Amino acid sequence: MTSTVKLALVSVSDKSGVLELVQGLLACGARIMSTGGTARLLQEAGLEVTEISQHTGLPEMLDGRVKTLHPKVHAGLLARRDLPEHMQTLAEQGIEHIDLVCVNLYPFRETVAREGVTLSDAIENIDIGGPAMLRSAAKNYQGVTVLTDPADYEDVLTELRSDGGISLANRFRLAQKAFTHTARYDGAIANWLTSLAEGAEQQPEKSPQRNSWPAAWHAAFDRVDVLRYGENPHQSAAFYREAGKAAGNVFSSFRQLQGKELSYNNLVDADTAWSCVQSFGKQVACVIVKHANPCGVAVAESSTDAYNKAFKTDPVSAFGGIIAINVEVGGDLVEAMHKRQHFVEVIIAPSFSLKALELLQQKGNLRVLQAPPMAKASGGGVNLGEQLKQIGGGLLLQDADEHVIAQSDLQVVSNKQPTAEQISDLLFAWRVAKHVKSNAIVFCSHGMTLGIGAGQMSRVDSTRIASLKANNAGLALKGSCVASDAFFPFRDGVDVIATEGATAVIQPGGSVRDEEVIAAADEHGLAMLFTGVRHFRH
Repeated sequence: MTSTVKLALVSVSDKSGVLELVQGLLACGARIMSTGGTARLLQEAGLEVTEISQHTGLPEMLDGRVKTLHPKVHAGLLARRDLPEHMQTLAEQGIEHIDLVCVNLYPFRETVAREGVTLSDAIENIDIGGPAMLRSAAKNYQGVTVLTDPADYEDVLTELRSDGGISLANRFRLAQKAFTHTARYDGAIANWLTSLAEGAEQQPEKSPQRNSWPAAWHAAFDRVDVLRYGENPHQSAAFYREAGKAAGNVFSSFRQLQGKELSYNNLVDADTAWSCVQSFGKQVACVIVKHANPCGVAVAESSTDAYNKAFKTDPVSAFGGIIAINVEVGGDLVEAMHKRQHFVEVIIAPSFSLKALELLQQKGNLRVLQAPPMAKASGGGVNLGEQLKQIGGGLLLQDADEHVIAQSDLQVVSNKQPTAEQISDLLFAWRVAKHVKSNAIVFCSHGMTLGIGAGQMSRVDSTRIASLKANNAGLALKGSCVASDAFFPFRDGVDVIATEGATAVIQPGGSVRDEEVIAAADEHGLAMLFTGVRHFRH
């Protein structure tokens, strides 16, 4: 069932494509009503338009706050065409039904994102009439077409030209988008207003102080894909991308170049791998992840050398893992993977050479992802790039762990002073430990992990597992450096590290037994450095 368009109401803040839309509607026989700046734009372009005040019989008033809030607008939108009594009421009141509404809203998000924005500026950019028209039109999708996105203009015009009207299916799809649009708009307003510090309302002409977290929090995500299943085959799952994120800034903007459909676990592990590899900045790095933990990490002069070093850490766990490289993947790296018959679920990098892609196609099921660097979100309200964790009946929200330790932040607490080479390795191990499930212990040497202990309830057990992993891989720990994501609660972990031959350790410090732990380091001749920062990852 198609719906013709005889009368359209167009009122937009984002005027992208609006001239072409209106020209197309006029060519299809529609008449156009408009408001304020949109009407002036159309008139200046020589297009025939009726100002809304002529339609309602009332002028725009209160500095434009009241323009479309009128029965002639909302009755024209809400009247059901299939109910004779509704149509009779319109006729009796001299109200014409409106067939299409094209509205996008005052730029609230853009306004509050500006430096120094005042409460008064923000309030004036809260749209009232726009959301009301969108909701009225979307509610009555049976008879009204509603447009909020310039990307839909051409599709609607094409259908009008070919079919003489808009299909019910398309009107319903556009109504869904309209309700999503208004919900996100109101959510952004609520997030920003409820984040203001107490007393902000008393000085509306000043830039208000903000609390860290709003009293209410509204998030918006768009579905990217329905996944094969969740963590386990009996669980259904889908992948959503954060709405409003600029494409090209985040992991969720990846592009799959080949391979099977991605699973829930693939995405979790790939995100961990990509986050870890990005932490090495301009250093060429390779990270191999298995079950949400790095099992091998290395930096080197080339991506192939980094991969070979990372693989050596734990060849057993690397089987079926996820590989992330922070530079272009070349054919030599893929040849190295094929030579050792390394079965990989996903490989992710910012780019791939033509030779690499040719070789990767030999493994048709291997998922190849091209993803750009991640960037912290910015703008008004809550940063939706923050970390979310759902718990029963609620949601935990926290700042992303983006703290970076510089050499100047380190405090040497042992008698033994670290060498420059040890400091380099300690900082390397510290970066890796940040991405390992707590309790985390990382042995490393010369820009390469040797053993990683993850997720144990006891820190000394993580230490023993890390050393066991190194021994199983045939890697000597003599002269190695160690990172611990949190303080050593007892000296036993330091004793294990020293027994295995490590010579330096980095940890946050802050235990009530720090003196005992430092004394153990001095007893074993270890260099010990405190960071003052913990990196738990749960």
